[in-house]
Amino acid sequence: MNFNEDIQNRTKKFSIKIIKFYSNLNKIEEIRIIGRQLLRSCTSVAANFRASCRARSPKEYFAKLSICVEEADETLFWLELITEADLVKKENTIELIKEATEILKILASTRKRAKLKL
Repeated sequence: MNFNEDIQNRTKKFSIKIIKFYSNLNKIEEIRIIGRQLLRSCTSVAANFRASCRARSPKEYFAKLSICVEEADETLFWLELITEADLVKKENTIELIKEATEILKILASTRKRAKLKL
């Protein structure tokens, strides 16, 4: 596997983990609202990274990566928010927050290298 395939698989697996995490939550109104945002941002990371791998130009690649970084950061925000608001137990989000942080760092670093090539 190469880097792009690895990240495509990793972001897709992470999206699946988030979907399963959300599906097991007690659907009080706050969790429904934040959970939908979490689902959208997380799946957007996976979809936009996949799209970046099919970019037609270095500028398009950079633009898609920029969306990935924004959405990964937003995913991390929603996970932190749902945890810090005590809507879920911290132990249920520790690994998700760790993975979201790692994905964000990888994508931000990749975007930085892509920008240097422009």
